[in-house]
Amino acid sequence: MKDLIIIGGGAAGITAGIYAARKYIDALLITSDFTGQIGKSSWVENYPGLKKITGLDLIKNFKEHLDMFPLEKKAFENIEKIEKTQGGFSVVTDEGAYETRALIIASGNIPRKLNVKNEDKFLGKGVSYCVTCDEAGYKGKTVAVTGGGNAGFEAAIELGRFCEKVYLLETADALAADMILQKEAEENNKIEIIVSVDILSFAGAETLEKVVFINKKTQETKELKIEGCFVEIGTCPNTDFVKGFLDLNEKGEIKVDPINFETSVPGCFAAGDVNNLPGKQIVIACGQGASALLSAYKYLNNNND
Repeated sequence: MKDLIIIGGGAAGITAGIYAARKYIDALLITSDFTGQIGKSSWVENYPGLKKITGLDLIKNFKEHLDMFPLEKKAFENIEKIEKTQGGFSVVTDEGAYETRALIIASGNIPRKLNVKNEDKFLGKGVSYCVTCDEAGYKGKTVAVTGGGNAGFEAAIELGRFCEKVYLLETADALAADMILQKEAEENNKIEIIVSVDILSFAGAETLEKVVFINKKTQETKELKIEGCFVEIGTCPNTDFVKGFLDLNEKGEIKVDPINFETSVPGCFAAGDVNNLPGKQIVIACGQGASALLSAYKYLNNNND
C-alpha cells in the first residue's frame, strides 16, 4: 500500500509530486498523460519568471523537474473509480488497482463539446479540441474557431499565422476575450469575427467541409465552407470517476475546504482546476498542488497507527 496516490499530470499534480518526493513520501502519481490543459495553450505569458513560453514547453519543463526525483509514476492509465477501504482508498484504473492511505485528485478539466449534429463523426477528421495538437495539418486552409473567450482568440491568432482564412464564431452578441487579444485578432485581415452564432451541425463527405449555423439576430441559416473547426468553448471538470463518491457542486467540481483542500471524504484532497475554488490559472494550480500535498502530509502524520 502506498502512503499517497496523486491523480493527474498537470500543474497541480506535478507540483504535488515534486513536494511529495522532497518529503520522502511513498507516493505514486497516476495520469492519462503529462499534457493537461497547459499543453493545449499556444502561449503562456503570465507565469512568473518566464516572459513567454509555449504551453508544451512549460509542461515539458514541469515534467523534467518532476523527473529529477525518484517518484513512481504510471502514465497512460485512465482512472475508472475510487473506493474507500479500511486502510484508505482503492484507485482502479484501466490497467489495475492500487491501494493508498491518502489521495490527491488533480485530474483537471477536459474540453467542453458543442453537442451538435455530426460533431463526433468528424472528430479527428476536421473537428478538434486542441489547436496545439492539430494545427500543423491546416496550413493554407480555411478553418473556424468556436468561442469568443481568451482561448478562442488565442487559437484564432495562432491559426491566423498560417491558415488562409480563420472564422471566429461566438454565440453571444459581445466578446469576452481580453482587449489585447481582441485588438491583435482585429489587426489580422485573415481573421473574421462573427457573433450571435448558434451552430447547428457539421457537414461533409469523408472529412469536414462546412459548418451550418443560425444568425440569432436575423434567424437566417448560413453555411461556411471550412476544412477544420477548433472548439474552444471552455472545459468541464474531469470528475466522472468520483461521482457518487465525493461531494460535487452543480458544475461537477469537487467541493473542498478552501484552507486544507480536503474533500468530503477525510484523507482525500483535490487541487487545481478540478475543485470548486475560483481562479483557474496555472500558477494557482501549482500553489494548490503544494498546499494539498502539505495537508496530505499532515494527515498521514496524524494517522500513523
